[in-house]
Amino acid sequence: MTQATSDNLDTLAEYLRGFRDAGAAAGLDDVVSAIGLATRAIANKVRRARIGDDVIGTAGETNVQGEEQQKLDVIANDILIQVLSRCPSVGVLGSEEEDEVVVVGSGEYGVLFDPLDGSSNIDVAAGVGTIFSVLRTAGAPGEAAQAVLQPGRDQVAAGYVLYGSSVLLVLTLGDGVDMFVLDPELGDFVLVSRQLQVPREKKVRSINGAYRLDFSEGFQSYLAWTEENGYGSRYIGSMVADVHRTLLKGGVFLYPATTKAPAGKLRLMYEANPMSMLIEQAGGAAQTGEGRIQDVVPEALHQRIPVILGSAAEVEQVLSHL
Repeated sequence: MTQATSDNLDTLAEYLRGFRDAGAAAGLDDVVSAIGLATRAIANKVRRARIGDDVIGTAGETNVQGEEQQKLDVIANDILIQVLSRCPSVGVLGSEEEDEVVVVGSGEYGVLFDPLDGSSNIDVAAGVGTIFSVLRTAGAPGEAAQAVLQPGRDQVAAGYVLYGSSVLLVLTLGDGVDMFVLDPELGDFVLVSRQLQVPREKKVRSINGAYRLDFSEGFQSYLAWTEENGYGSRYIGSMVADVHRTLLKGGVFLYPATTKAPAGKLRLMYEANPMSMLIEQAGGAAQTGEGRIQDVVPEALHQRIPVILGSAAEVEQVLSHL
């Protein structure tokens, strides 16, 4: 078998050109290309986090969720807004770090993003990432803030970039999930895997067990059942890294509601919706515990929600205990 090299792999630009030539929606390729450009810039900042620029530590501010911002949160957010606002196909932006949506033009697409998921792990060199969701907002009813409040099933693209031992872009344009790796020599993402599939079952759970006593009886029952049935436990504390491992290796990622956060902790628009689209496009399942994540009709930009996603059989096991 011939070893894959950057000479015989499609770049992201070539991939998107083929997507456009196949009759895809006009302008969507430009939006994804702009996200690729912005995340390459963020990757450079992450790689140089202890060299030159002072980007380690807190920024001294809190975001709309009341969470302390890291310096790289602010930097990544600024880069995404600056790059995407120059894309003529983008009209509206929504960020976990912004109180309200940002209107940047008259383009027909809205992009929602978590600029740097897991940013508190930067100082210990753990994997962090950018999560994004793309919606068609042109013609949507209401003002800009309402135009992006669409259920996950209406997303036209979603993905994440993992800044880890390598920089990975995992992307769906609504027809399966493909994976790219950033080639530092080319300075571009190259396609390395097409049509990723989540294994149907795998005895691995990814959950923050420190909150165990704050979970509902159903989740406590499920955790006890996994311990009795030989499940392994894998948890990094960065959603991108945990979901990426689940996507490739199988298992289930859980972030249930707790007594302190009865609505859940993860954000529907920036985290749950894009990740659920990816997982379902790869043959997995994504639920809240009461229904499919992508069927939830959002009520607010920063709405939180419980998340259960991963291998279809493992999600079914969780639901059987609730």
